[in-house]
Amino acid sequence: MTAQVDYLVVLFTATSGASRELLGSDEKEVVQLVWQLVDVKNKTLGKVNELLIKPDLLELTEEKEEDVVVEESAEEENGSRADCVSTATSFEKALNQFNLQLTNEVNSAGAGTSVCLCTDGQLHIRQVIHPEAASKNILVPDCFYSFFDLRKEFKKHFPTSDLKVLNIPVMAEALSITVDEPAACDPALDQSDILPAEVAVQQVQIMASIVLALLSEPLNHTFSNQERVSEKFETGTCSKMEKVSDNTVIRARGLPWQSSDQDIARFFRGLNIAKGGAALCLNAQGRRNGEALVRFVSEEHRDLALQRHKHHMGNRYIEVYKATGEDFLKIAGGTSNEVAVFLSREDQIIVRMRGLPFTATHEQVLTFFAPDEELKETCPVSGGNDGILFVRYPDGRPTGDAFVLFACDEQAQCALRKHKEILGRRYIELFKSTAAEVQQVLNRYSSAPLIPVAPAPLVSVLPTMSLLPPPGSMRDCLRLRGLPYTASIEDILTFLGEFTHDIRPHGVHMVLNQQGRPSGDCFIQMTSAERAIQASQRLHKHVMSSQRGANSRYVEVFPCSAEEMGLVLMGGSLSHTHTHTHTRSRSGTGLSPPPCKSRRLSPQSYSFAPAQTVLPTEAAALYPPMGQVLLAPRPLPPGHAYYPASPQLYMNYAAYYPSPPGSPNTLGFFPSPSSLSTQGGLVRMPGLTYSTKDLINAMQGYQSPVESLSLLSSSLIGQSSGGDTHLMSLPALMTKPAGQYLDLTLL
Repeated sequence: MTAQVDYLVVLFTATSGASRELLGSDEKEVVQLVWQLVDVKNKTLGKVNELLIKPDLLELTEEKEEDVVVEESAEEENGSRADCVSTATSFEKALNQFNLQLTNEVNSAGAGTSVCLCTDGQLHIRQVIHPEAASKNILVPDCFYSFFDLRKEFKKHFPTSDLKVLNIPVMAEALSITVDEPAACDPALDQSDILPAEVAVQQVQIMASIVLALLSEPLNHTFSNQERVSEKFETGTCSKMEKVSDNTVIRARGLPWQSSDQDIARFFRGLNIAKGGAALCLNAQGRRNGEALVRFVSEEHRDLALQRHKHHMGNRYIEVYKATGEDFLKIAGGTSNEVAVFLSREDQIIVRMRGLPFTATHEQVLTFFAPDEELKETCPVSGGNDGILFVRYPDGRPTGDAFVLFACDEQAQCALRKHKEILGRRYIELFKSTAAEVQQVLNRYSSAPLIPVAPAPLVSVLPTMSLLPPPGSMRDCLRLRGLPYTASIEDILTFLGEFTHDIRPHGVHMVLNQQGRPSGDCFIQMTSAERAIQASQRLHKHVMSSQRGANSRYVEVFPCSAEEMGLVLMGGSLSHTHTHTHTRSRSGTGLSPPPCKSRRLSPQSYSFAPAQTVLPTEAAALYPPMGQVLLAPRPLPPGHAYYPASPQLYMNYAAYYPSPPGSPNTLGFFPSPSSLSTQGGLVRMPGLTYSTKDLINAMQGYQSPVESLSLLSSSLIGQSSGGDTHLMSLPALMTKPAGQYLDLTLL
């Protein structure tokens, strides 16, 4: 509207809660409406009207109700500051009564018909009237959808003023308006306090004086550009190429799973949401996760939306936070022309179908929504085949999802009553959907993966090697499996009882999962293998209680070696099929958890020798890629000297660095200092077709490669010997790169 209105209605609201700049932020109900009519042409003022409202949530006993009646009658006898005082029993009746009285007063004046409200700021209309009407399903009169912000009108003549600190006393002082009653401008009145009833009347009288001052000489202000309140949320599409300001987007969290974009717009009633600016977020499975991104028309409306943090939608409170334009485009932005055409029709209700047969056609969907013979309700699909959008993979295969358009909400509700009815041989799930959800689902299924083909291994020429601990390792450790997740070190020591004295210093290792939480596993280093076996036999499947929780669980106790413990703590696994060669009192130890990390419950005090060269120079020349790595292993950072120099070449540690075992017997692939006096060498054996076990049996007892080469050059490998010989643990690197040779390197 460009022409000046005939009448301005100076309006002021008061709630049963906070006032001033916090008005409406606590969801309190309106208890008072005060207004005064201003004749713009004649520059005259009408009478001051006051309407008292009884809150719906106010529970009064009969005695309190009598007291209220007595107070009201006493007020009428003593005289109110307003010219006309009336009461209403509900907010809905108060709005209708306000509209009726205002219409009668304008008609009696007879100087014009155009009327518009004028308030001090945005809060009275956007944060008080419309939110309460939306929460109570009340139809708001048309006069509340447009208003003048007195602060913005004042700022047109005083540009240096700041809207955030501008208020009625400041404007009155700038216009040299005398305030008779200082109570209306009392700075000692806290914003969180309930506004006294007489202050609202004073505020309206001062605002009316400010309006007259703006209309009079020398300002001669014209009230022409009104503030608008959106009556209905407009759906629409958003392109990923569109620029969205970070100052206009919020994230709402805690929404009911069945809420739609219209429900979100209803929650933010009074604030103007951009076209298609309500986008529901989906999780990895394509279901709603209770979050939404909302884009407003300006930063001012975004800031007002942030004041609704923890306001209620039904029985749930909604958290409201700032978000970015990039976040909104990730959810609501689209690139598909097919989706743009499908969503180009406005005022259409979208219904999502989930669980369709992969062979479903447009005709079957139309038949599914066709009216039944017994029911008179109809829910025809808007546009026929054009109103159905099947979701497909990039190769054209159907996903079982589809979106269907309906002309109005009544037909959509009729269609939703077919939820879980059968189409073909499958029941169909139906949900009310949004344009942003269509974009998300289509983007998720139609987008190609960033890495279409799995990358090749980092070092494909590396020889395969066993990560299993060597046979015959001393089983002087315990594994506790099935601990309560709240178990502490005290609970573990209490569970071990007399075996607590046999734990090595710093020998308790808690295993954590990938999220850093207890996995229910624990490794304990004992002083001897005998005590470890005794503890496992006596404590296996005994119940452990936790002091920090009421739950109790039975715990499995197994003996294991330090090598097995170190392997599991660093992300490896020992399955039952790999452990059959070990001597055990039970079959298997169950050492096969997922990659995890451990937490030590005592200070770290372990140190180990630095990494040394694995291959001699002449041996490294045979295999340049592998030899150069093992000739000069990377130095380890301080505090992690126990780990191999290049761990990514052997196993995927996934960046988890547990505490090392206390007394490790280094695993086969760990570089370790040699006890031999002579330098190791390389022995090449052409035509070897036997197993590694046969090789070790043949090579045992020899002190140098020259000796073994001279003695074994004409021997047969693989024939069993008559006596049992103790196997020597060889810290060696064994490989069979081409299937014809086997290289053995002794350190």
